[in-house]
Amino acid sequence: MQDRHTRRFGLGTATALVIGNIIGGGIFLLPASVAPFGTISLVAFGILTLGALCLALVFGKLARRHPDTGGPYIYAREAFGDFAGFLSAWSYWTMSWVSNAALAVAAVGYVHVLFPGHESPTTDLLVALAALWLPALANFAGTRYVGAVQLVSTVLKFVPLLLIAVAGLFFFDPKNIGAFHAGSGSMLGGLSASAAMLLYSYLGVESATMSAGEVRDPERNVGRATVLGTLGAAVVYLLGTLSVFGSVPHDKLVHSKAPFSDAVDAMFGGHWGGAVIAAAAVISILGALNGWTLMSAQSPYAAAKDGLFPAVFLKKRRGVPTFGVLAAAVLASALTVNNYLGGGSAGVFETLVLITTFSATVPYLLAAAAQIYFLFTDRRDRVRPGRFVRDLTIALAAFGFTFWLVAGAGYQAIYQGVLFLFAGILVYALLAARRAGRGRRPQDATEGAAEDAAAKATVDAPAEPVAATTGPATH
Repeated sequence: MQDRHTRRFGLGTATALVIGNIIGGGIFLLPASVAPFGTISLVAFGILTLGALCLALVFGKLARRHPDTGGPYIYAREAFGDFAGFLSAWSYWTMSWVSNAALAVAAVGYVHVLFPGHESPTTDLLVALAALWLPALANFAGTRYVGAVQLVSTVLKFVPLLLIAVAGLFFFDPKNIGAFHAGSGSMLGGLSASAAMLLYSYLGVESATMSAGEVRDPERNVGRATVLGTLGAAVVYLLGTLSVFGSVPHDKLVHSKAPFSDAVDAMFGGHWGGAVIAAAAVISILGALNGWTLMSAQSPYAAAKDGLFPAVFLKKRRGVPTFGVLAAAVLASALTVNNYLGGGSAGVFETLVLITTFSATVPYLLAAAAQIYFLFTDRRDRVRPGRFVRDLTIALAAFGFTFWLVAGAGYQAIYQGVLFLFAGILVYALLAARRAGRGRRPQDATEGAAEDAAAKATVDAPAEPVAATTGPATH
């Protein structure tokens, strides 16, 4: 019997998970960030949207082939083996909990807009920690509550942003736009520079695949949710940015610290826009944290089933990997405390946040490469040449898009990210040695990890079969 706290996500909730994870707090500053480059940034945004949609389509195809919890980790391991799967899971896990800390810190500034006059390091720390642990508590309550929170928070942030984006078109004044290429240097350079600011706007397109095991009819719904969620986020991004460009004078927008608030004030008058947008931003960030907290637990859970992460990550209650949620919340909290109380910690925090930009691309690249591998090795994919060419073109475009993400991350992020990635090799070596010491073959790791978990944890809700991701693909 299914636990009443456990409920599989339907198409609507899965789509909300994708939208909620893509749209965090960055959109509220995005128009001002790219305004110095001129409206050429809208062209860059359009190109990136096409790349993100290609990546979303690839994830949809992969989810139909392997509809299991774990997303990019599952695809990398099935295509390239244990080590590639581990690198994908390790990168995704570190990216997710460091990103959670960054989102929590971002929420603090918007809370101050709603409740001014209470700024202090202690207050800021408490607000940031509350932003981390409230979503964690929702996750501990079970997938039923995770889905409900995600659906409500997505509606509460998506609808106001969409209304502002659409309303802005009626207040659009071409005189506010400014030059097409406002920056210095060549037009191509301006396109690349603005793209570098926008490259990470679509992180989260894989969200539905990460929880595929908790989605009803995953072969059908995961791909749909991934594409619909990416399209929904793209509409808000593109229309919202265009509306702000057309309603706020360019010279003011370049220096704006709250572009959507300035846009609301310009459309309707008064100065109430700041509070409205701040409230939307807080809801947006909490919704993103709710989804990313679940994502931060799903990747190590899937890897632990195959013996590639410590077995303690297999602890699962009410459909949620509880230890993974706890570990991510504790690590993000430690990083947040270090940010506010550690001496000279700001630089350390910013460096770790930069690492997330590189870490996210590792599982994306491996997933796109896995789709290319499957297309060439599965005879069924070559029976229909037209479909094969189409899917291969989309997979190559997704790989190119992700490669562009790596290039846009910058030398420092790549350098630090590679070091952080290589640190995971030690973890892999220790786990591999432990498996070898027990006389297990790699394909037996799932069974052994399940035995370890059974002795340490009680699973309230029936989980998907442990052997679902074991061994190379044979189907």
